[in-house]
Formats: sequence, C-alpha cells, structure tokens
Amino acid sequence: MSGPILLATRSAGKLRELKPLFAAAGLAVIDLAEAGVAPSAEEDALERFDTFERNALAKAHYFLARSGLPTVADDSGLEVSALGGAPGVRSKRWSGRSDLDGQALDDANNQALLRALTRVAERSARYVCAAAFADWSRGVAVRGVTTGVIVDDARGAHGFGYDPYFVSDELGVTFGEATREAKEMVSHRGRAFRALLKQIAP
Repeated sequence: MSGPILLATRSAGKLRELKPLFAAAGLAVIDLAEAGVAPSAEEDALERFDTFERNALAKAHYFLARSGLPTVADDSGLEVSALGGAPGVRSKRWSGRSDLDGQALDDANNQALLRALTRVAERSARYVCAAAFADWSRGVAVRGVTTGVIVDDARGAHGFGYDPYFVSDELGVTFGEATREAKEMVSHRGRAFRALLKQIAP
C-alpha cells in the first residue's frame, strides 16, 4: 500500500488510541486535519444506519471520496443489557444534545445513561466497535467486543465517552482508570482494529 492511510475520525480520544496501533503495524497514517479535510455538515448524517458495520463503512467510503486516500473509520458504542442494547448505535447522540461536543457531550451522555439506569441493579454491558477500511477496490468491516458493568461513580481520568463508568470484566477497573496500553489489549476498538490490520497490512 503506497502512501498514507486516512484515519477518518475527529475524535481526539480515538486518534490517541489508533495512531500507535498503526505505527506498530508499520503503516503510515494521517488524520483529517493533516489531510486538509474540513468539517462538513454532511458528516452528521453519516451514522444513519442500524448497525455499527454499515455506519463505519459509510464513513470510510465518504472520506475516501473526499480525500482520495485509502481510509479507515469506525463506529462504536455501548450496549446495556437492561436497556435492550441501548444506547447502541446512538451512543454518541444518546443525550439528544446536538448543541454539545467533546467533554461536554460525554458528560451529558453519561448523565442520560445513569438516569436510565436509576434503580436498575443488573448493569451488565458491552462495548462494540466496527472498524472499516475502504479504498477504490474494496470495503471491509470487522467487529470487536468487550464486556463489563456500568457503575454510578466516575472512576479515572483516562479514556473518553462512557469509559469512566465502564468497569472492564477483564481488567477489573474502569476504562477511565486503565492506561492506554492496558485498555488497548482488551478494548472493543483495539480488538476490531487489530483484526482489520491483519487484513490490510502488507
């Protein structure tokens, strides 16, 4: 594969996790800002499908068309058993606060989650990630999953999204408490992208 791969996310948290994975695989990457792909209102409508895989592929193909570069993208979210799998593909928009972004949006989503789980004792959950790759000849998506439970108190200053409230079954701490390296080994995103890299790495 000649030239860099575009990491099609505007999430600083995802970029912190993904760049080391690609570097370890010997693949050069650039992010959207480095590629000069300016934000567009069209991006807000990309995650309109009912599966993580379809959303991830939609983003990969969209940014491939805009940049002309082989592109990787993902769609990920939290599925809580007691909520019938919600927030699922709506994880980023769970709070309905389209006026917020970054940490403010994370805070609103987490508060919406805790309200939905008021007086709910069974808190099992899983994180799901679909990682997708697209170039001019193919599009492929693979899935990674990790399990845990939701707690009421935020723990740790690492991670992003729902991480401070998600206690990993495998690590015994929240993803907010785990180091980037420890989280990467068991996380949904780490598993999905390691599987994807096996398919696209030279």
